[in-house]
Amino acid sequence: MTLLKEEDRKHLIEEFKALQKPVKLLMFTQELECQYCRETRMIAEEMAELSDAISLEVYNFVTDKEVADQYDVDKIPSIVVLQDGEQPEDYGIRYFGIPSGYEFSSLVEDIMMVSQGESGLSEATKTQVAALTKPVHIQVFVTPT
Repeated sequence: MTLLKEEDRKHLIEEFKALQKPVKLLMFTQELECQYCRETRMIAEEMAELSDAISLEVYNFVTDKEVADQYDVDKIPSIVVLQDGEQPEDYGIRYFGIPSGYEFSSLVEDIMMVSQGESGLSEATKTQVAALTKPVHIQVFVTPT
């Protein structure tokens, strides 16, 4: 069983041809999977199947606690999006919960941006962010409607 429709799979295969650098998805779950853990894992697996430039590592939130701590993962299901390479680049992108509906398109967009190493922010915004002197923690909460 797949969660992605065939037409969506075909569209994403074409979209992912534009990936410039490899992307690694880290999916955190647990053996006795939580609500939406199974579906989130399926989404991550299906995404990784669509391009050789996308890889997936699945971690157990409980037994792989040191990896979860390394990436500041404190709840499941979760997906970390990294630019892969000899030294993976972590842009701080985390998805907690299932990336479905509008969140799915956000995940696709983030995979594209991470691959390019570009945030899409304007130069003015980048200048303002560079001027920050204290760490900033930004969270975006989304609920299905």
